[in-house]
Amino acid sequence: MKTQIENARAGIVTPQMAIVAKNEGLTEEYIRQMVAEGKIVIPWNHNRKPSRIAGIGKGLSTKVNASIGTSSDIIDYDAEVRKAKIAQEAGADTLMELSVGGDLDRVRREVIAAVDLPVGNVPLYQAFCEAARKYKNPNKLDEEMLFDIIEQQCADGMAFMAVHCGINLCTIERLRKQNYRYGGLVSKGGVSMAAWMIANNRENPLYEKFDRVVSILKKYDTVLSLGNGLRAGAIHDSSDRAQIQELVFNCELAELGREMGCQMLVEGPGHVPLDEIEGNIQLQKRMSGDAPYYMLGPITTDICPGYDHITTAIGAAQSSRFGADLICYITPAEHLALPNEEDVRVGVKTARISAYIGDMNKYPEKCRQRDKEMSKARRDLDWEKQFELALFPEDARAIRDSRAPEEENTCTMCGDFCASRGAGKLFREDLKGDKI
Repeated sequence: MKTQIENARAGIVTPQMAIVAKNEGLTEEYIRQMVAEGKIVIPWNHNRKPSRIAGIGKGLSTKVNASIGTSSDIIDYDAEVRKAKIAQEAGADTLMELSVGGDLDRVRREVIAAVDLPVGNVPLYQAFCEAARKYKNPNKLDEEMLFDIIEQQCADGMAFMAVHCGINLCTIERLRKQNYRYGGLVSKGGVSMAAWMIANNRENPLYEKFDRVVSILKKYDTVLSLGNGLRAGAIHDSSDRAQIQELVFNCELAELGREMGCQMLVEGPGHVPLDEIEGNIQLQKRMSGDAPYYMLGPITTDICPGYDHITTAIGAAQSSRFGADLICYITPAEHLALPNEEDVRVGVKTARISAYIGDMNKYPEKCRQRDKEMSKARRDLDWEKQFELALFPEDARAIRDSRAPEEENTCTMCGDFCASRGAGKLFREDLKGDKI
């Protein structure tokens, strides 16, 4: 079976392209053309066919990814399934299953079965976990085992897969020559692959045999997300030589993968100060031929553990504004603990706010009408309309109901001193028009 990009190049509008066009209010031909050029990807899998279709890329609304998964300390399969369902209910567009503890096949398959979302993962996690169990040493990972795991996970229904192809002997050497890194390495897959390369004095097989990686994912129409194993784990490491060197390789690989008929994403860094976000996105877009950009966060200051969903929200809104196509949520538990169910809920909702704010500024001509309608509803004290327009109506309604006012048309913030009610009496005939 052909991939989305191969069908698009053949002039075929697939059912998935048609759904994306309808959801985004765009023409089917536009979606087909962008998919053909590799500027839009549609996470999919011939073996699973997720019912919720998410287009990611140029001209589309910014999408939100939620990540779940066990750790070596906390292995609770039911909890991960609940988290997956919560992520979907809270409005995530995609889900990554990132378990590193317990029966990894079991948790992956149970999560996939529990949600309708496109699900992704990182195959290096299972590969190194199994090598550690089998050989008591993850650096004894056999490359055939690695490729077999990639194939097995694609067969299970992975719609997209973060594969660390760009970390290689050249990027490791570039990192060493820097002679410093404030945050070290924070990618589990990146550290594991770097350790394997150094221990075996071998090139990364995912880079060395990139065509084999592509051929596996292409068979299932799984999107290849080029993972950033050398991403910055501190804002003072942002845009350093090691990170940029890996980005160069990933952008080259994105172009090569597209030519081979595989859908390609390029991942962005994790910790970025506000003043570097726009430049980082522009660089990736320019070097990759406008491949969809998957921003991991970004966290914009390093001193707010417990509130990193907020530090990320600030950066994610800017990222969306400047062209990021998919943003990965960060929960309040980041840097502190494995996220629980409430962390997941808060993380998804916070990321959705960021994506919405970004889109308001990325597409002002089509994404600000809702805000105008909300403003008029507040002016007119139309509470039901406000709830209807709210991004999270159930939360807004619950807060108001918990602190009900004496006067039904006001709220307990101002009560008798409600400015909207007062202005309405004074200027009702003057302030009812629509200027824009």
